[in-house]
Amino acid sequence: MSRYQKSKPISVKIATAKVIKALEERLTQFKKDYLAQEALEKKFNKEHEAYKKELIEYALANAKLATNFRTSYRNYQKCLNIDFDITVDESKLPKEPERNYVIIHTSEYNDTVYEIENAVRILKMTDEEVVSTSTYNAIARYL
Repeated sequence: MSRYQKSKPISVKIATAKVIKALEERLTQFKKDYLAQEALEKKFNKEHEAYKKELIEYALANAKLATNFRTSYRNYQKCLNIDFDITVDESKLPKEPERNYVIIHTSEYNDTVYEIENAVRILKMTDEEVVSTSTYNAIARYL
């Protein structure tokens, strides 16, 4: 079979109770992640400020190695901008912190919670013991 030919769709039957349980667990985790992001963002910002301070200290300590030195004075702000390059091995620089979480915006949170809660509500009303493939495909992105 060529890699461009469509394969036959698979038919999967999953117990409705399992799908409901999985959706409810995902909803609980999603809500926890949303509530935790404020604390995680504060922690990240604190780490990032410390990183910037380390970077400034490194740059000032190595300012004598500066090349491509540029200045710009902004009279209306009474501000002197100094810009320069330092050729350096990356291993000598402080490690920049990384976000290890996903930022969930309020609108995305509200939409996702609504859709998962709605899916659970509908699945609880059904008399079917198994979820069809098309239904599962519609809610699979939340699992």
